[in-house]
Amino acid sequence: MTDDSRTTDAPGTLTPDQFARLAAAGAAAPSLHNSQPWRFLAADDRKGMLVFADPSRAVSATDPTGRALHVSVGAAVLNLRVAAAALGLATCLRLLPDGARPDLVAELRFAPPTPGEHLTADAELYPAIEQRHSSRQPFTNRDVPERLVGDLMAAADHEGVVLAMLEEAETRRVLALTTDAERRTAADLAREAETRSWVRLEAPATDGIPAAALGPLDRDARVPVRSFTGHAPQAFGRGDPRTNVPSSARFEALPQLATFTTAHDDRSAWVRTGMALERVWLLGTVHGLRASVLHQAVEWPDTRWQLRDPETGPGYVQIVLRLGFGPPGAASPRRPVAEILHLD
Repeated sequence: MTDDSRTTDAPGTLTPDQFARLAAAGAAAPSLHNSQPWRFLAADDRKGMLVFADPSRAVSATDPTGRALHVSVGAAVLNLRVAAAALGLATCLRLLPDGARPDLVAELRFAPPTPGEHLTADAELYPAIEQRHSSRQPFTNRDVPERLVGDLMAAADHEGVVLAMLEEAETRRVLALTTDAERRTAADLAREAETRSWVRLEAPATDGIPAAALGPLDRDARVPVRSFTGHAPQAFGRGDPRTNVPSSARFEALPQLATFTTAHDDRSAWVRTGMALERVWLLGTVHGLRASVLHQAVEWPDTRWQLRDPETGPGYVQIVLRLGFGPPGAASPRRPVAEILHLD
């Protein structure tokens, strides 16, 4: 981005280049199966942006309520806020601003910061947007430092979501529920077919999951990572569709898991979960932390309900995140900005 990208056509308005930079950041957010279910529209006065959910890109068999879709769009909204801060702009955010337009998820208004308003913390997350990838590789047995855990919890709290780092007993319980959910998905032909439809074994692609990003299965069956290419005998090895056995590797003995929990379970809570997830993930990326989502257990109503920690009272678990140190994940393709950004 050249220095001229910061010039504007009129006081307070954004240029097409600035809108493109914002949209590219939003589009780099994580989404279920890299479905990228969002659209961005510049406000009429060019001082804001509208963010829409794109139901045509829903993963409907796996996500019939649209919960994961809204989480994904929420992550994109957080990236827009971070990118705006990097441009020196503060953001005024309204979630679900128009009840008559259910696909309109957020309205963002951009303006110079008010006196005393600091954008540094968000702006410093901006480089991590491009660096953040899902890593489905084995992690080391190195613990996440306690100070960083505290910072991650504060990052989620900033978006109104509770992040809990699980102790050993809770981790094993959540792993068991995830394993059960993965087995049930394997027996659901519609969900299996839908998941495979998002795998992109041949380049180029603009969405879905490329072979390089699939990752191996756990050789010792301790970490129930999702098998994207199907389960035996239909499964394929990573990057080699001629084989009939998924690749495998030895994962960490006990993964470090975190849950994102909200007090309510509505569209607003789902969007806030996405913002919290992305803020936590970007902050972790800045500190060299890798992550991948264990999503299987939240896809079935009963296993999702059982994810709740019975000792912490009511709440709705929206996401289970696996954290650790290890190799970075491979980049996943993104749709061209021209497909997702509308200036008129």
